[in-house]
Amino acid sequence: QVQLVESGGGLVQPGGSLRLSCAASRNILSFYNVGWYRQGPGNVRELVAVFTESGGTTYGDSVKGRFTISRDNAKNMVYLQMNSLKPEDTAVYYCRADLLRAYWGQGTQVTVSS
Repeated sequence: QVQLVESGGGLVQPGGSLRLSCAASRNILSFYNVGWYRQGPGNVRELVAVFTESGGTTYGDSVKGRFTISRDNAKNMVYLQMNSLKPEDTAVYYCRADLLRAYWGQGTQVTVSS
């Protein structure tokens, strides 16, 4: 069983920054892929940024150059630094980890609004 707990969401003005954190209940190096997805109002859940099995990173086209995924293996933490936030970044952000199946956190709300 894997537990993922997100934190760091909130309300931020356009152009601002937020840092999301995901705490995993086991060694994140054991996951095939681990990272962030989001679901905005009326939208399907989409990839934001993930660490892949090969050790690389993949970013969604809409966040490239603005968001950065990082991790602390010793703490079993995955982070998402979000800069230059736009209203269209408003969504619930989920941490996901793939093992024998996909595990999801409960999500954290990010609202970008003036």
